[in-house]
Amino acid sequence: MNSVTVFSPAKVNLFLAVTGRRADGFHDLLSLAAPVTFGDTLKFEIRNSKFENSEGGFSLECTDPGVPVDDSNLVLKAARAFRAATGWRGGAKFTLEKHIPMGAGLGGGSSNGVAALRALNALAGEPLGAAALAQLAAQLGSDCALFLHDGPVVLRGRGDIVEPLDASGGLARLRGRRLLIFKPDFGISTAGAYTALAGNYMPLAEAEARLAGWLGDPKAPAEALLFNIFERVAFSKYLALPALLDELRRRFGFAPLMTGSGSACFAMLGANTETPVHAVTTAIREAWGPSAFVVETTIA
Repeated sequence: MNSVTVFSPAKVNLFLAVTGRRADGFHDLLSLAAPVTFGDTLKFEIRNSKFENSEGGFSLECTDPGVPVDDSNLVLKAARAFRAATGWRGGAKFTLEKHIPMGAGLGGGSSNGVAALRALNALAGEPLGAAALAQLAAQLGSDCALFLHDGPVVLRGRGDIVEPLDASGGLARLRGRRLLIFKPDFGISTAGAYTALAGNYMPLAEAEARLAGWLGDPKAPAEALLFNIFERVAFSKYLALPALLDELRRRFGFAPLMTGSGSACFAMLGANTETPVHAVTTAIREAWGPSAFVVETTIA
């Protein structure tokens, strides 16, 4: 096998609380996050030469010219981390078909990095088991490890402690739910969002109790789970976000939520096909302009 193509999903945070700042400079959080069926595609092709170019044997091309293809990209960082962990010396060309917008809180870069790890591990003969892959993913970024799982997960620590949901823990209430993800033509810096949030954290006990209450109530709908602490800071600075979300609540009865540190938001659609997706899309683009990003997807 000389090439492999890997799907790289976006994610949404259905519940996201930041509970404090750690001594290592990271933040502790509690989140319920879910990959979706919308995302990017990463193709990996083996090169025979060990060191074919200045990138140390690895290169990256992307369909989106706005995406950096240098060492700052997590795909190349993942490739180098994999080489260091396994001693694999092959060369590789990555081609990223990009659909997930940047600066959205949808985890696109992290997902791409994990997709690279998965592709390399497959082509190298699976030298890394699940635990080793998880450790490597956590080194790449705080929200990377969740993309090693194919369904909703609870994240703790800085996002590196991952607990997959099971059937008794709310999985059936989430998997397959239709979503409409939408984003304005501006992004939000994750680092800036954490800086703005400083000191305005949720106590850990409160966050755990809130999440446990939803997980332990099989009758609680998915909409009852929705919470994102970053709305506190994003909505005061980017007034277009709460203005549209309030309109969607009023006109369509949705419970929309921002995901991650923003700026993308999502709304859960009804199970029937009568949900007015076209009307909602029109309302979004009337509020945010024709360049607003909108996609319908489902929770994986």
